[in-house]
Amino acid sequence: MPRQFLCPVFGSSLWLALILQSLISSAATYRKPVSGGKRQSFLERTLILLDVNTRSPVKVLNDNFLSLQLDPSIVKDGWLDFLSSKRLVTLARGLSPAYLRFGGKRTDFLQFHNLKNLAKFRGPGPDYYLKNYEDDIVRSDFALDKQKGCKLASHPDMMLELQREKAAQMQQVLLKEQLSNIYSDVTLTARSLDKLYNFADCAGLHLIFGLNALHRNPDNSWNASSALSLLKYSAGKKYNISWELGNEPNSYRTMAARSVNSSRLAQDYTLLKTLLQSVRFYSRANLYGPNIGRPRKNAVLLLDGFMKNGGSVVDAVTWQHYYIDRRVTKVEDFMKTRLLDTLSEQITKVLKIVQTHAPEKRVWLGGVGPAWAGGTNNLSDTFAAGFLWLNTLGIAAAHGIDVVLRHSFFDYGYNHLVDQHFNPLPDYWLSLLFKRLVGPRVLAVHVAGLQRKPRPGRVIRDKLRIYAHCTSFHNHDYVRGSITIYIINLHRSRKKIKLAGTLRNKTVHQYLLQPFGTDGLHSMSVQLNGEPLRMVDNETFPELKPRTLRAGRTIAMPPVSIGFYVIKNINAYACRR
Repeated sequence: MPRQFLCPVFGSSLWLALILQSLISSAATYRKPVSGGKRQSFLERTLILLDVNTRSPVKVLNDNFLSLQLDPSIVKDGWLDFLSSKRLVTLARGLSPAYLRFGGKRTDFLQFHNLKNLAKFRGPGPDYYLKNYEDDIVRSDFALDKQKGCKLASHPDMMLELQREKAAQMQQVLLKEQLSNIYSDVTLTARSLDKLYNFADCAGLHLIFGLNALHRNPDNSWNASSALSLLKYSAGKKYNISWELGNEPNSYRTMAARSVNSSRLAQDYTLLKTLLQSVRFYSRANLYGPNIGRPRKNAVLLLDGFMKNGGSVVDAVTWQHYYIDRRVTKVEDFMKTRLLDTLSEQITKVLKIVQTHAPEKRVWLGGVGPAWAGGTNNLSDTFAAGFLWLNTLGIAAAHGIDVVLRHSFFDYGYNHLVDQHFNPLPDYWLSLLFKRLVGPRVLAVHVAGLQRKPRPGRVIRDKLRIYAHCTSFHNHDYVRGSITIYIINLHRSRKKIKLAGTLRNKTVHQYLLQPFGTDGLHSMSVQLNGEPLRMVDNETFPELKPRTLRAGRTIAMPPVSIGFYVIKNINAYACRR
């Protein structure tokens, strides 16, 4: 019988009647002779009928819906010095427009010093190359200073190799801190801030800077002295920055053996707002928070109290969600529908609190990643992780989450989009397609199909997830009025999808993503419509060629794959304005 799932539903009795008629005829079309009087198999008689409400969007999101995050650990392991790389800037520019949040676990251990390049602030490194390495960095800085406008660099291979060695050693130190919840301070110099802002500005990203909230006075009030120094320096440079205060305040007791209650947290944000207004250049700067962790009991109570005691000072309410921890050891763990569904439950909790106290406030999902504590090697940096990432974007959009910030764009752990050789990973290519094809207007999806009757006591969870948006207005290959549908097929079998209703007999452009190579879902390479995706050079993306499906053709989704489908020339009313 007809079945609805995932997105908000619309319809009428006439539409449902047409669907039923199509299902009956489709079942007859795809029926095969079965010997011995056995029932036809489920796989042989599965057909999904799909339609989209083109009259009006159900949600309208921020133009920067898919945005990025950089972890402050890049200061400590040295990678911040390489953000001027042409290739990194090119890759970040491919995902603009977007926000760039500079924040993470080490936000609350950042100390700003208005100093230039001093080796003693860079942290430990191998003695046999540290001096030459530091000299190379300083020479690189001088070369950048002589440039006007966007400052880009080409770093020698030997210099990059030495940096990778240094970062590998520091990664073990950082991981040990993360697992033990004992963190050392991170010093951010004026030069480092210049490099961070230069990267964001060159890439067309708007920087959101997370200030240290654990810098406290004896009475536990927030000590704003370091923040004020940073604000004055940034204002003097005319850096266009938005601000946050702290990261996961519900975790302070375990991280720093001190706690900040909701009333105190609201007072701290009010103080920061006053501080911003006292610095003329930032008098109208945006402030986001409180950036709580996963909405479990303590985090929910903290958010509720924060919103009740003065949370109105923030321009958007932020929180974080991680799907899994480091106990995950196999690909199948990334494909469990029960795991994918946890995000909807968490979003519902947060939205309920925000709508109770400030229904006009936008909600952002910040610091989201496929796994906790930096991810899992050869899992959260592979094609398999893309199912979780696209599921996050689809569910967040359907619930009206205004912005989703991906942790992390580069370097940190195994959750990143770009590896330490500056090569895009599968989630980067997925994000690039999303940016190019998916706009901020969310449409209601209607799905019907044949299915088995569930066994007694068993719930059949959806492994075919379908979402629809207006096609991005920034994509000039498609006229306004086009629709983009994106689909996750978690089944181990091919699924057929027939476009019905307003989508019937329309030309479709297919962008089908599958793992490339013999590693299957463990692959760190991606193919688009059968062609591997690789950068042409440091400044040139490969051409993202669609495959044209003739009007009326059934969409065939291969097993465990991801697809974007642009419905051309549909002239959808919701997507014309």
